[in-house]
Amino acid sequence: MVLLHWCLLWLLFPLSSRTQKLPTRDEELFQMQIRDKAFFHDSSVIPDGAEISSYLFRDTPKRYFFVVEEDNTPLSVTVTPCDAPLEWKLSLQELPEDTSGEGSGDLEPLEQQKQQIINEEGTELFSYKGNDVEYFISSSSPSGLYQLDLLSTEKDTHFKIYATTTPESDQPYPELPYDPRVDVTSLGRTTVTLAWKPSPTASLLKQPIQYCVVINKEHNFKSLCAVEAKLSADDTFMMAPKPGLDFSPFDFAHFGFPSDNSGKERGFQAKPSPKLGRHVYSRPKVDIQKICIGNKNIFTVSDLKPDTQYYFDVFVVNINSNMSTAYVGTFARTKEEAKQKTVELKDGKVTDVFVKRKGAKILRFAPVSSHQKVTFFIHSCLDAVQIQVRRDGKLLLSQNVEGIRQFQLRGKPKAKYLIRLKGNKKGASMLKILATTRPTKQSFPSLPEDTRIKAFDKLRTCSSATVAWLGTQERNKFCIYKKEVDDNYNEDQKKREQNQCLGPDIRKKSEKVLCKYFHSQNLQKAVTTETIKGLQPGKSYLLDVYVIGHGGHSVKYQSKVVKTRKFC
Repeated sequence: MVLLHWCLLWLLFPLSSRTQKLPTRDEELFQMQIRDKAFFHDSSVIPDGAEISSYLFRDTPKRYFFVVEEDNTPLSVTVTPCDAPLEWKLSLQELPEDTSGEGSGDLEPLEQQKQQIINEEGTELFSYKGNDVEYFISSSSPSGLYQLDLLSTEKDTHFKIYATTTPESDQPYPELPYDPRVDVTSLGRTTVTLAWKPSPTASLLKQPIQYCVVINKEHNFKSLCAVEAKLSADDTFMMAPKPGLDFSPFDFAHFGFPSDNSGKERGFQAKPSPKLGRHVYSRPKVDIQKICIGNKNIFTVSDLKPDTQYYFDVFVVNINSNMSTAYVGTFARTKEEAKQKTVELKDGKVTDVFVKRKGAKILRFAPVSSHQKVTFFIHSCLDAVQIQVRRDGKLLLSQNVEGIRQFQLRGKPKAKYLIRLKGNKKGASMLKILATTRPTKQSFPSLPEDTRIKAFDKLRTCSSATVAWLGTQERNKFCIYKKEVDDNYNEDQKKREQNQCLGPDIRKKSEKVLCKYFHSQNLQKAVTTETIKGLQPGKSYLLDVYVIGHGGHSVKYQSKVVKTRKFC
């Protein structure tokens, strides 16, 4: 055993100018070794009972050593690939005999022992290729120097190693229940509820644990290490590590790997190359979410997209050791949006439509006779609404509509028209729509570009207010209404009054001031004024002007609040 320690010390000597103690499971040394992270950072020695993280360059192998001091010792080695498949092999290294050929008890010459350790491949115990968390375990292992060889042929990658000679007492990885599957218990359009059986680590061993749920659209993950690689600080780029931090250039030169090729490929020189550590690899951004939820074993994922497939993984994490185990993940497709009922439009008939905030409505117009043109009248009562018109699947029109708009499209025999109305982000939309193949007189009245009501402050008295509004070249009927309101009449109340589709038929007769016809061929003179009398001193009034078209449909101008003088 003295020889075993001496051989490993000789292997590690080039890694550091200072003397290092071997990592053993002697508890007095173990705590010191774990605290002294620098001991293992650039070392190819795996400490007993502690997980290490490291880095592999593509097509560049790496070798680690682990000491088992006594025969019949339990041994467990776990390798966790992070973001690429690994090839790894565990071997038992044959060591030189304790005595020379003459039985004198003297150690063999240094050069002879050196060649024996480097050239001897050892006995292969286990090998694996893939991206699963895989382990080797033996209840009784011979003493010796174990070597672990790793290789990544796909890309540069991170990985983790854990080795121990006391697997029964350590138990760093949380245990899974007898049924380690994640179940989908409820499925909606934007939500999925997951449930899983609790880990025995919490229920039986009483160790502190937490569950982390991972959601993405690509695939299930086999380790939390792989998830964290995707959730790294920079999702777009991944830096290769610098010498002295995540790997040692001496690893390749002194543990049986050709130093010439690795030096040329990676730029190893007597002096560190300034280009080392600057290898940048593009990585597509991944839509992935990790949520740690404590010790609950049921969780509802929300804000998902309808009719979309998602992959769900659950990891149980030992809070003390920060080591994790993956449940068997699952996947599910969220439900489709409820199919919208298509509203049928009748030729020449006005249809009222309500569209939810950010919602949409589908309408269909199928003329019964052949036609040369189709005319659509749209009256948006509140905020703007987007309209799309397709004829037999072909997009003819896509515009935002405010107020009243008229669109005339070329017809086609037996054509069918599909109209899609989409609401905006501000709020719900209300509108009136008419489709016809026989447009004679307009069903909706024409409007000026400016539908505001102007109040003249200098003409304001204690009992009257004078206002004006614009008209058009088309002769229309205008009706003006008044309603007394409180002095604190606010914008929210005013917004509710702004529904342009509400006609004068809902107003009280006592609120009506007058109706009159008005138009002008000269648009610059298409303005009319009116003085509203019989008002009370110092009171506020809401004034509305309605314009009524030939088909009886009305449109309201923007409301105006005026206040009479208190003293005259």
